[in-house]
Amino acid sequence: MWYAILSEDHPNSLENRLAARPAHAQRLQDLQSQGRLLLAGPHPMIESEDPGAAGFSGSLVVAEFDSLASAHSWANDDPYVTEGIYAKVVIKPFKQTFPN
Repeated sequence: MWYAILSEDHPNSLENRLAARPAHAQRLQDLQSQGRLLLAGPHPMIESEDPGAAGFSGSLVVAEFDSLASAHSWANDDPYVTEGIYAKVVIKPFKQTFPN
């Protein structure tokens, strides 16, 4: 099943986010290589593809996992969690309707 992983960054975490990004991106690449990633990306703090110093407010990942528990386990091991970038992570089952 698909799961939406909605994360919120701690304020002023951009420097730590940038440092942890390569490891975070590798985990997403691994999901994509396994055919389990529907989409992923950050939420810019401002209306811009490149928010610069304004940074990001969080992220969204929609990926396939065997269970809610395995989605939580994967999310808890993310560098943005272990390095303290994310203040909050919410995981919900997700049913893709469009596009089909």
